[in-house]
Amino acid sequence: MFRKFFLPALITSLLIFSFSGTNAQGRRKGSPGQPFEVQITPYKTTMKADGKDTALIAVNIIDNQGKTVETADNLVTFVVSGKGGKILNIRSGENSIYSPVNGTWRAQVYHGKCDVILQTTINRGAIKFEAKADSLWTGSTDIQAVWPGVPHAVTNAKYKPRFVKDRILGADISFLPELESRGIKFSDKGVPKDAIGILKDHGFNYIRLRIFNDPAVPKGYSPGKGFCDLEHTKAMAKRVKAAGMKFLLDFHYSDTWADPGKQFKPAAWEGEDFTALKTSVHDFTVKVMQELKDQGTTPDMVQVGNEINHGMIWPEGSISNLDSLAQLIYAGITGVKEVAPKTIIMLHIALGGQNAESRFFLDNMAERKVPFDVIGLSYYPKWHGTLVDLKNNMADLAKRYPQQVCVAEYTQLKWEVNDIAFNVPNGKSVGTFIWEPLNTWEQIFDHDGKSNHLVDIYQEVAKKYDIK
Repeated sequence: MFRKFFLPALITSLLIFSFSGTNAQGRRKGSPGQPFEVQITPYKTTMKADGKDTALIAVNIIDNQGKTVETADNLVTFVVSGKGGKILNIRSGENSIYSPVNGTWRAQVYHGKCDVILQTTINRGAIKFEAKADSLWTGSTDIQAVWPGVPHAVTNAKYKPRFVKDRILGADISFLPELESRGIKFSDKGVPKDAIGILKDHGFNYIRLRIFNDPAVPKGYSPGKGFCDLEHTKAMAKRVKAAGMKFLLDFHYSDTWADPGKQFKPAAWEGEDFTALKTSVHDFTVKVMQELKDQGTTPDMVQVGNEINHGMIWPEGSISNLDSLAQLIYAGITGVKEVAPKTIIMLHIALGGQNAESRFFLDNMAERKVPFDVIGLSYYPKWHGTLVDLKNNMADLAKRYPQQVCVAEYTQLKWEVNDIAFNVPNGKSVGTFIWEPLNTWEQIFDHDGKSNHLVDIYQEVAKKYDIK
């Protein structure tokens, strides 16, 4: 399904695509209010392979604007691949519970919705869940069934999480050098200005930058060009600091996009044994941090991995190998702390509204004594639940764990997400980072670089929450 880890050109083309008529595969391109896609929202994508664990998967028929079509009554077919899971039941409407017919699970949605309960077997491994309906885009997700095992601590040292004192209104604008290389110039209300300066003028005080190991390799993020490598990151870091802003550095530990659907090992680390792999993580982290420090742009905060609820640097760091994952994360953390002891460490998971899975990941990291400061969540309603889910999850995590809680990625529902993030209980609020507002999804700049009305929201957010 369409995720944010697609290449920038593809993201842009999808965003400006005109939905009308039918496409080459016979699916309707759609119009507002008409069924367009089967959207699925899994409330767990990591499950215990114990034959008992269950997960709710919410199914919605949506239009091309992402809104539920409440008049939809489509017949949906459900397919589960892999030995780790099976459908337990399907509910559509208050009194309608479905069972398989001749081994096939089908259900007719009620008011455009139905719920599926998935149950694990005793087999660990990947589970692919798909929901299909005639003429509509298929919804799918990958779920990992795991055996958690007996935890082994990465350190015996006690760690008290450091608190972020600033209230953060941040933006990930890592695409900026690519956009500028294509000749795009930015302006605000007709006045040309650096994009970073415009964001600062409208209340932003933090910038998030992603970094890949070697994005210029043939299978990397930016073949032959190397956008988001160390040199590009150093140049951007200088601009951020020159603007008087702070910055969060996001290590992907990959040559290309890393997220719950893929965490590809960098080409340079292929074939290394686990001891060498941990050393490579540590040494790469130290190199990046040291070069940034040497030019006077030490990151104020660092993400050790990007959306790592399914692990990082697969296969060794898969969520199926929790001890190994914890050791790789710890190798990155020690690399950061050797160079910059005061830098805040974030662990970033893509589970805005998925409380049970958030707790599974964080409990397992706590049992292994992984030392970090901030819990970062992604929140995209299509995959991460409702605003109520986000609010409840952030509140529970803030009460349950010693760390502060942050929305590390979002784009839609700008006011609502910020209101939730800045009202986390127990003084655990950090703030938010909007993902790529310069050119993707609900961007606050038009495609020609002109700021639009959405940028003004942030001045109001900054004023409301006294962001400096």
